[in-house]
This record gives sequence, C-alpha cells and structure tokens, in this order.
Amino acid sequence: MIGYTGYHDSEGPATEMDERARLVRDLGDNNILVLRNHGLFAVGRSVGEAWVWMYRAERACRIQIAFQSSGAEGIALSEEVQQVTIARNRLANSPEGHRPIGKLEWPALLRRLDRIDPSYKE
Repeated sequence: MIGYTGYHDSEGPATEMDERARLVRDLGDNNILVLRNHGLFAVGRSVGEAWVWMYRAERACRIQIAFQSSGAEGIALSEEVQQVTIARNRLANSPEGHRPIGKLEWPALLRRLDRIDPSYKE
C-alpha cells in the first residue's frame, strides 16, 4: 500500500478550511491517507473504487498488527524491489492497466448485499 498512501497528523474534525488544504496536500496523488492517531481515509473515482481502497488499507493494517504481535523478525525489501513493485502496481491499477480498482468488485458486492438483505435500498 506504500505506493498509494499519504500520511497526515490528525488535527481532530476537519472543520477548518486550512486543515482541509493540508489533508488534500498530504493525500497528493494517493488513494489512501493515514490519519495518524485517528484512522484511514480513502478516495477513488467512484464509490466502489474508494470502498476497495479502504478495504485493502484496513486489511493491510490488520496484517501488519498481526505480524508485529507475532514477535517474528521482519525482513526488509530492498529499495529497488520496493520501487519496482510500486511502479508495476501503479500501472496495473490504472485505467490503462488490467485491474481497474472497484470496477468488478463493487457490482459483485452489491449483488451479494441484494441477496443477503435488500432492505438497504429502502
């Protein structure tokens, strides 16, 4: 998620215009913003895309916490491997790539929700 993630020191509810500008600045071209000491923020070109980015970020956080709780020793990836992975994922997840985020997942999730409990439409 590192290639899609910005960081912001949470300042409480973003009611002041100047903080909104800092949120936008810290998000940059990313889809995920970690609000330190607060939570996650995700954006996308559609609700489905934003949902999938949030799901992925939340899962990554859970995996990180589980790993750190295990006491296992981490093995750092080289800077070169990190940069290659980020570049490949940016292309794969772009409109030109083969994985348009949320395009397939969101309709499938809505169909599942329709089967489970269509009352959300009321």
